[in-house]
Amino acid sequence: MCLECLTCSCFRPRYKRLVDNIFPQYPQEGLVKSNMEKLIFYSLSSPEKLDRIGDYLYLRASRDITRSSRIGFVVIAMEAMDQLLRACHAQALNLYVESFLKMIQRLLESSEADLQILATQSFVIFANIEEDTPSYHRRYEFFISKFSSMCHNNGDDIPTRNMLRMSGIRGLQGVIRKTVADDLVENIWEATHMAKIIPSLLFNMQDSSYHKRDGDSTDGIDQDPGALADE
Repeated sequence: MCLECLTCSCFRPRYKRLVDNIFPQYPQEGLVKSNMEKLIFYSLSSPEKLDRIGDYLYLRASRDITRSSRIGFVVIAMEAMDQLLRACHAQALNLYVESFLKMIQRLLESSEADLQILATQSFVIFANIEEDTPSYHRRYEFFISKFSSMCHNNGDDIPTRNMLRMSGIRGLQGVIRKTVADDLVENIWEATHMAKIIPSLLFNMQDSSYHKRDGDSTDGIDQDPGALADE
């Protein structure tokens, strides 16, 4: 009998073993790329397993996010989910997107600014993915509220504050882009949503040095939330 049988790993579903293998012993080593390629190949060959793969990645990340020493593994899990999202064929996405968005929400609920920024980057990736069949039951209220809140961040550390505000703006732009692409535009224009989105953009435009610059200076524009809100 092999050692793996003694530890019961041989009896774990294949998709779980493939997911486990993308994680290194230490988070600073980063995603195990060769094993990630195997997971992607398996996902493409067995798209019916995508929802289970997404749920298992979410489960692992949810367990690790509560322990500061394992935050690096959360970042790896999100990177893996991003790669799977890009690799999946459009017709299989609906099986996977729900766990993907659940993962993003979990990271946005974290008090860690880096995780909120990472989650927003992943949401923007999702917003640019074309789905064959729009999900009309999918709701974006949480994301609109959270991204709007990030737009108003007033933390003492100015660079972190600006990064969070810019992430919030990018997140709102992603929500708008996604709802328009999915023919859900009438939902985004609801008064309750506009009451959060418009003030958040105006706040950054008014509170920004971008609109207070002399002449044609462009120094620091790429770091200025107001410049992004004005796009």
